[in-house]
Amino acid sequence: MRIAPTDVDAARRQLERVLASSGFVRNERMSRFLRFLAEQHLEGNDGQLKESVIAIEVFGRRPDHDPSQDSIVRTEAGRLRARLAEYYVGDGMGDAVIIRLPKGGYAPSFELRDPSAQQTLGKQTHWRLWLTAAGVAIALAIAGIVWLRKTELLWRNPIEGGQFQSVTDFDGTEQAAAISRDGKFVAFLSDRDGHTDVWVTQPGSGQFHNLTHGSAQELVNPSVRALGFSPDGAWVTFWTRKPPNGSGQIGVWAVPTLGGQPKPYLEDAAEFDWSHDGSRLTYHTPGAGDPLFVSDGALHAHGPPIFTAPAGLHAHFPVWAPDDGFIYFVRGVLPDKLDIWRIQPAGGQPERITAHNGHVSHPVLLNRRTLMYLANDPDGAGPWLYSIDVERRIPHRLTFGPDRYTSLAATADGKLLVVTRASPRRSLWRMRIGDSRTEISAPTRIALTPATAFSARLGPGYLICVSAAATGESIWKQANGTDTELWSGHGAHIIGSPAISPDGGHIAFSVHQGSETLLYVMQADGSNKRVVADSLELQGSPAWNPDGRSVMSAANDHGVPHLFQVPIDRGPPTVFVRDYSVDPAWEPYGRFVVYSGPDIGATFSVKAVTPEGIPHPLLRLTTLTRGARHVKFLLGGRALAFLRGGIDHKDLWLADPETGAERRLTTLADDFDIRDFDISADGREVILERVQERSDIVLLDLARR
Repeated sequence: MRIAPTDVDAARRQLERVLASSGFVRNERMSRFLRFLAEQHLEGNDGQLKESVIAIEVFGRRPDHDPSQDSIVRTEAGRLRARLAEYYVGDGMGDAVIIRLPKGGYAPSFELRDPSAQQTLGKQTHWRLWLTAAGVAIALAIAGIVWLRKTELLWRNPIEGGQFQSVTDFDGTEQAAAISRDGKFVAFLSDRDGHTDVWVTQPGSGQFHNLTHGSAQELVNPSVRALGFSPDGAWVTFWTRKPPNGSGQIGVWAVPTLGGQPKPYLEDAAEFDWSHDGSRLTYHTPGAGDPLFVSDGALHAHGPPIFTAPAGLHAHFPVWAPDDGFIYFVRGVLPDKLDIWRIQPAGGQPERITAHNGHVSHPVLLNRRTLMYLANDPDGAGPWLYSIDVERRIPHRLTFGPDRYTSLAATADGKLLVVTRASPRRSLWRMRIGDSRTEISAPTRIALTPATAFSARLGPGYLICVSAAATGESIWKQANGTDTELWSGHGAHIIGSPAISPDGGHIAFSVHQGSETLLYVMQADGSNKRVVADSLELQGSPAWNPDGRSVMSAANDHGVPHLFQVPIDRGPPTVFVRDYSVDPAWEPYGRFVVYSGPDIGATFSVKAVTPEGIPHPLLRLTTLTRGARHVKFLLGGRALAFLRGGIDHKDLWLADPETGAERRLTTLADDFDIRDFDISADGREVILERVQERSDIVLLDLARR
C-alpha cells in the first residue's frame, strides 16, 4: 500500500532514516542519487526522472551525455536497488515505510509495510482509546516475538557445538571432499602418490585407498562438485575431462568404493545429484548455460532441460532439498559473481536465495530450511562457511580465522559434514630465457617485502605486484632491489591485475572498495593518483591502448561483461565490444585487440577484433582452459604468450598470431601450479605466480552437540 500523498513529511523522515544508516552514510554518491530521486518524486517532478537528466544533475555528466555509451545511471540504479534491499533486511527491518526503486524507471515509491502501519504515520492513534491494558500486553508480546523472529535474534549457529575431526594430515593437497549418504565413507582428491587421484577412507580407520592410480588424466575442477557417491555408497563418482581430441570430453565416471576399474557413470554430464528417495536424478551438461535436467532415474535419458542459464552465465552445484520439493544450484558469472538459486523439479521461474554476488559454491541442506554453503565475505576474503534460513534469507558467516574452505558436503540426514580446510600460499618466481628460446633457467623465487604477492606485471626495469593484508590490498613496486608501496586502500580489493602503459610511465588498476568499483591511473612512482572511471561495474584486468591515452576494461552491463574504452582525461567511457568480453590485450601496433569470451564447460573462447569492430581471425588459438585468461603480446606482436593445460596445472606457450604456429615454452613440475604470468616485451624474462594449496579434509559431527 502506498502512503497517502499528504504524508510527505513522513516520507521525508523515512528518507533521512535510510540516508543515516550504515549502508548510505559513508557512500556520498549513492546518498546523493537516492535523495535526488526522492525529492523530485515528492515534489511531483517524476517527469524529470529521466536517464539523461539524472546523468547530468547527479553524476556530473556533460549535456551531450549519451546513455547508450555511458550506462552510469542504469548501473547505479541497480546498486541502489540492492542497497535498499539490504537496508530493509537489516537496519530497516522494523520500519513501517519502505522505499523502493521499481525496475524499468527512476521514480521511487514510498509504501507501507502493511495496512495496519498506516496508523503510525497519522497524527492520531485512536486505537489506544479502546484497547485494554490486557490487549496492549498481548499485542506487545506478539510484536516482540515477531520482531525477534524477523531480526533473527533467536537464530542459532547450526554448527555450534559440533565436533571437528581431522580425516587427513598428509603433506600436499587434499581437496573436493565428498561423504556417502550414510556417513560411512569419505572420498577426496589427493596428490599423495605424486599424481592427483581419487582416494577413499572410512573416518577414524586411519586407512586410505587410492582408487584411480593415475588412470584419470584430469580430475580437479573447483567450479563443480567434483566427487560424489552413488545412493547406496557402492560407487565413488568423479568429474573428469579427457584430452581435447577424445570423444565426450567432459563426463562423470565411477569407481567401486572398495576398489576396481573405473567406468563411465553419466557421460556428457558435469554434475549430478540423486533425489532423497532415489527415484529421480538431476544433472547438468557442460553446454552453454549448463542446461539442467531431471530424469526418472535413468542415467542416460535426455528430455528437455528444466533450466538453462542465460548466455555467459553458469548453473553449477545442483542439490535436492530434503523433501525433494526444490533443486538448489549456484548461478552467475564465474568465478566471483555467483549466488544460490532454487527451482522446482518440474521447471518454471528460478528463485534467488542469496545476494552475495561473490564467490559462492557447494550448497548443502541440513534440513528443509537450513542451507549451508561456501562464500567470500564482502571484502573478497575467504571462502568461509555460511548459513542461511531459506525462508528468512539473512546470511550468517559461521567461521573466522586464517583458514579458508574450498569444499563442503553432507550426509543425507545433515548430521555429518565434510569440508576441505585450506591454507593456500602464493609466491612469485622468475625464469630467464636465452637467445635460442630453448635455454630456459629453472624458476627462482623472488624475495619481496610483502609476505603475500601476486598479480605481478613487468615494466622497464621494475616489477609491480599486488599484496593482501587484513586491512585491504595494496600495490608494490620492486626496482633496483628496493621494494616500495605505491598504493593501498582500507578494505580495498584489487580487481584482476594492474596494467603498465606502453612507455612504462603509468599504471592503471581497478579497485572494489565499499560499494564502488573504481578505475585508477597513477604514475609509475605512485604519484598523481586519480580516478578515471567511477560509473562502471568493472571486471577482470584492464589494458592500456597502444597510444597510452585510454585504458580498456570489461564492465558488467545487465549481468554481461562488455569491453569499454576509458579516456584517462576523464572523458566518458564508451562501449567497444558488445559481445561477452573480458581481459583485453592489444596488439602493440593497435591493429587488433584479443579478449576472452564466456566459459562453456571447462574452456573459454579467445577472440580478436579490430578498432573498427571487425572480427580478426586467430588461427588455432580459439579456446583455452578455465583458470588463466591473461595473454601477452611480445614486442612487435610477433608472438602471443598464454597458459595452456588442465584447470589445476598449466605451462607457458607462445603462438604466432599470423600463422597459428605454437611452441611450448615451459615444462613445469607436476607440483608447480601457476595461476598467472607475465613476460617481458623482449621475451627474455618470465614471472610466474605459483599457488601451493596446503589443505586437509575435516569431518564435522553435528549429532554430538
